[in-house]
Amino acid sequence: MTTRTRYFVIVSLLVLVVGLGTGLVAYYVGFPAGALGQHAGPLELEYIPRDATVIAFANVHDVMSSDLRQRLRRAVPIQENGQRELQEQTGINIETDIDRVVACVYPDSTSTKPGGAGMVLARGRFDEVKIEALMREHGAHIEDYGGKRLIVADGTADVPLGDELRRINGSFALTFVEPGLAAFGSTNVVKAAIDLHRAGNNPQAGLESVTGNEELMNLVRSMEDGNAWAVGRFDALSSQAHLPANVSSQIPAITWFAVNTHINGGIRGLIRAEARDETAANNLRDVVRGFLALVKMQTNAKPQLQTMVDSLEIGGVNKTVSLSFTVPSEVFDLIGAAKQ
Repeated sequence: MTTRTRYFVIVSLLVLVVGLGTGLVAYYVGFPAGALGQHAGPLELEYIPRDATVIAFANVHDVMSSDLRQRLRRAVPIQENGQRELQEQTGINIETDIDRVVACVYPDSTSTKPGGAGMVLARGRFDEVKIEALMREHGAHIEDYGGKRLIVADGTADVPLGDELRRINGSFALTFVEPGLAAFGSTNVVKAAIDLHRAGNNPQAGLESVTGNEELMNLVRSMEDGNAWAVGRFDALSSQAHLPANVSSQIPAITWFAVNTHINGGIRGLIRAEARDETAANNLRDVVRGFLALVKMQTNAKPQLQTMVDSLEIGGVNKTVSLSFTVPSEVFDLIGAAKQ
């Protein structure tokens, strides 16, 4: 990877892990009531293009100060080199400067990156002058777009694709859409966010945010009781995953997915999938039942995990399949004990 793109990759990976990874591993969490407007979800959704295939939300401030994170830190000490390097490169301290993030994946036809394009919207406190100066030191240049200063870096990177490394060209950009709101990611998507900020929703002009996508927003509305969530089109993700044929052929036909978590001392969550039809849904339920049977067999000798295992419950009707779960705080103590 060239020096010119190194900073952007660091930032994108860090915050995408915070934003998207939260829904899957329930680590970075939180959902402030003040982030809701007249539509469902955080206000930052107004800057995400309608055709986004995946959107996710996480409140970074809440998780960084949560009891669960402190428990995990004690159980599994981690060298936070990436976080320290980000602060040295930009002056941004994840723990104190970023309040929440919204992330999206977008099927950008002009992108050569596997999975399309992506963008992260981070709400917090930023030293814009310092960030711009540091990024220019690392090879970025400044463009004016829609009345905003766009900090752009172009370069190449080696991306694993299946069993091979593919050399791709990338264009990454960062801008401050409004005071305290940074947008960074694929340049085309960041520019789309600026267009939406400048002109607002205008379907006649080809400008509309994801808040006009009823299918996605219905999923978002169903997630509002959680601390962190991720929703999107599963088929769009799986088509870009380049899974081995023997693996992909075993996955039932799923169209939409939603992951919802609530974290306090432990974790309470719900994973929901909408299958293509009822036959696919029944096949998926069979897969989940087999998974649950395997989990119960593996934990019979570990009574500390019994509460978590007993909480696993399959639900859903017709084309919808859901799996609810609860992870008590005691489970995280076992992680530390296993490391000793």
